[in-house]
Amino acid sequence: MDPFSSSLGDLARAIRSGETTPTALVEAHIRRIETVDPALNAVAVRRYEAAREEARRAEAELAEGTDRGPLHGIPCTVKEFLAVEGLQHTGGLYLRKGHIADRDATIVARLREAGAVILATTNAPEGGLWHETHNRIYGRTANPHDLNRTSGGSSGGEGAIIAAGGSPYGIGSDVGGSIRLPAGFCGVYGHKPTHTLVPNTGHFPEAPPEPYMTCGPLARSAADLMPILRAIAGPDDQDRQTRPWTLGDPERVDVSRLRVFEVARNGQASVSRPMQDAVHTAGSLLASRGARVAPLELPELASAFDIWAVLMSDLGILYDELVAEGDRVPLSLELFRWARGRSRHTGSVLAMVALQRAMERLPDRAPKMAEKARSLGERIRDTLGDDGVILHPTFARVAPRHRTIGIGNPADVGLTAVFNILGVPVTVAPVGTHDGLPTSVQIVGPQGADARTLAVAIALEEATGGWSVVHPRRGPPPRTWLGRLR
Repeated sequence: MDPFSSSLGDLARAIRSGETTPTALVEAHIRRIETVDPALNAVAVRRYEAAREEARRAEAELAEGTDRGPLHGIPCTVKEFLAVEGLQHTGGLYLRKGHIADRDATIVARLREAGAVILATTNAPEGGLWHETHNRIYGRTANPHDLNRTSGGSSGGEGAIIAAGGSPYGIGSDVGGSIRLPAGFCGVYGHKPTHTLVPNTGHFPEAPPEPYMTCGPLARSAADLMPILRAIAGPDDQDRQTRPWTLGDPERVDVSRLRVFEVARNGQASVSRPMQDAVHTAGSLLASRGARVAPLELPELASAFDIWAVLMSDLGILYDELVAEGDRVPLSLELFRWARGRSRHTGSVLAMVALQRAMERLPDRAPKMAEKARSLGERIRDTLGDDGVILHPTFARVAPRHRTIGIGNPADVGLTAVFNILGVPVTVAPVGTHDGLPTSVQIVGPQGADARTLAVAIALEEATGGWSVVHPRRGPPPRTWLGRLR
């Protein structure tokens, strides 16, 4: 057994067969992190001594016959936005540097109850609302497939360290694609659950008052996602948005009886040919399993980015007040400081602040976008019914080079973000490569159909051979100036 290439399920079976132990797995993954992270900068805060002690405890429990389930004794990582007692918990904000969590987030506590061993927290962008992982505390995270490229955001540290074999699985959060983009860019599996399924208690920044954000798993194998989801799902006594859902079982979903709808572009984003081909490849693989595959036109998706941007802005949450902890960012001054390399904020945050202030001056479009969202949600629900899924691009192109993801069509982020407004489950599965970089698809289902989207991801994993460990490397430099934008 190779601990860096084995799925969560394989590791759990190896522990119970005596082939390995929790202590051995923790030590192996610590060594792997220390080998790959100097190139990636994916890990924010390490907790190795505590992890070693927890591994020894798990080992003793299993020897005594106490088995907490498939996570027991398996190491993992957690996005820094989720509180882990005793660790720095900043949300990537420079003003929170040195802030220590005094208790675990709900889902972190649930991982511990399931016997999971948390190795470290992982890097994320300043404040979260950006699709490249970079902040003034921990720095910038690279993609192991090509260190010149982004691992995505905002759960970019998770995507990178899992892809490089440093962690069997991890927990991210998603308000506009923050689980799905890192999974897609790094070539691992990720799941944005049905909203209100997983509590956000202990997450910073705090979840918006509407259920647009959710936490969820990233893992080496699609089959690993449901066991992790089972461990973290369910209401707690603090997050009033959560409610009980029946999760179902991916193994009970007959993929051959599903209807699969291909949506290769949304009419607003600039989807590249390789990403459109990924949708068609996934459709062909599912058709070979007996699924009925057909194209689908969803004209409402032409407003995908507008729906998300307007309704998020309508919540009254000011991004500059978030990153400045209650005060508004002095934008002109911070732009001057940024140009001189002295700002406490990243350039992406300052761009987001400027964008939000510009949107404040626009006429109120929230009622119109809310109606579009309602219409789109009803259309998806009625179309998919009890046996349908949508295949949809994860992003407009493969992982972009550092500092270029915001260049081009701003509406590209709508490919993921609109599904946050709709609250539906979405699983990301890698299906191939383009120029050595992963291509992937989003598998979209109606609310509550998490088992269905996960079953499709498992079928695609079986058809493609799934994930394989990545040894961090630097790709070729761009041949032209325009090549820097690809």
